[in-house]
Amino acid sequence: MTSWKIIPADRYEVAVVGGGAAGMTAAIAAARSGARVVLLERGDRPGKKILMTGNGKCNLGNRDLKASDYYSDNMAVAASVLERFGTEETIAFFASLGLMVREKRGYLYPVSEQAAVVLDVLRYGLKREGVTVLTQAMVQKVIARREDSRTLGEESCPPGYVIRLGDGRELWAQRVILACGGQAAPKTGSDGSGYGLAKALGHRIVSPVPSLVQLHCGEKYCKALAGVRAEGTVRIYREKELHADLEETGEIQLTEFGISGIPVFQLSGSANQLLAQGEKLRAELDFFPQYGANAYEELCRLRLKLVGRESVETFFTGMLHKKIMGVCIRLAGLSPEQEAAKAGEDRLRQVFSLCRRLPFTITGSHSFDSAQVCRGGVSMEEVDCQLQSLRSPGLYLAGELLHVDGRCGGYNLQWAWASGHIAGEAACAGKIKDRGRKEKC
Repeated sequence: MTSWKIIPADRYEVAVVGGGAAGMTAAIAAARSGARVVLLERGDRPGKKILMTGNGKCNLGNRDLKASDYYSDNMAVAASVLERFGTEETIAFFASLGLMVREKRGYLYPVSEQAAVVLDVLRYGLKREGVTVLTQAMVQKVIARREDSRTLGEESCPPGYVIRLGDGRELWAQRVILACGGQAAPKTGSDGSGYGLAKALGHRIVSPVPSLVQLHCGEKYCKALAGVRAEGTVRIYREKELHADLEETGEIQLTEFGISGIPVFQLSGSANQLLAQGEKLRAELDFFPQYGANAYEELCRLRLKLVGRESVETFFTGMLHKKIMGVCIRLAGLSPEQEAAKAGEDRLRQVFSLCRRLPFTITGSHSFDSAQVCRGGVSMEEVDCQLQSLRSPGLYLAGELLHVDGRCGGYNLQWAWASGHIAGEAACAGKIKDRGRKEKC
């Protein structure tokens, strides 16, 4: 029989696996609720990914918080979490840590506008609440005690979870919170290893794809457009459908590999998910979204009245960026140098049309290395409203490990704080729940 060398000092009421935004929040919440907590971080210090957020300013939340700004396979549970721990709760949580927060156009930032300060107050919070932090702690396996009674032995290890580390150490915890992150930005520690831990405990993993990331397109004229930024609307279509499935407006960035910018980021998770399902997608860029159909037709009609002996390039000067107009002119089968009056009204109208429907074939995206978050992860169908596993009682999940992702603008960090706090408090209350108290959503 295997003898587990777990001494009393290695026993905790709650163990949190993963020292990111969700994990640190969960550990603080559990400790404040009275639990003896250990935080296990595989890196040399917790919270590295926080330093990358908001271009180093840490957009930690959003005043305009709606469930419709998130995607999940079980929005009822996700919405319940966000309703119970929303913007005001986030502000109050950070105030309790000493962080001053201010709002800019609905976006929440630390007054210092330094992501490092957000990380600092979280680390100080861990210390203040007495959380044991173990760094360079690579978790290899989480074993439910009830599933391994043959090897563990009744006297050496009570019911709960054994956590096996890569260096041979073993810890025991009554409750475990998996907050290991997803697969985005793997250099910060989010390399997808948490999926294996969750799968070994009975969970189904929705295959992750990069989200909030640049999209790749197949057109040769991408290189000609590289470096251009322009306001417009991005619409993504499935191959066999005429209506737009997805649409976002804002500043579009055109690159040598395809399209980028906030509107593209917002659509990228859905696009990559559809591509993974075998769908063929195209995007169309509308650089005049502020015009209705009739108003744009009138604009075109008035400009066509001005056509003369100038070149086609000169005729269209003043509408859009020269690189965009050059591509639209050539796609319409015209030469920039030819005389506009001889080009024909149909060809000129085709140029006007392309200014509103410039086509791109979506072939993929940048990798997880460039993605801000993932779409996919542990199915939300397999956790309750307290984020406790329906497969392994006493196991909780939080953060990006779960199949929930949000828009740009602080929404994903809001999910990290909310899910971490809900899971942390619930994990501490779990021992009460076992004695007959039913937790409500």
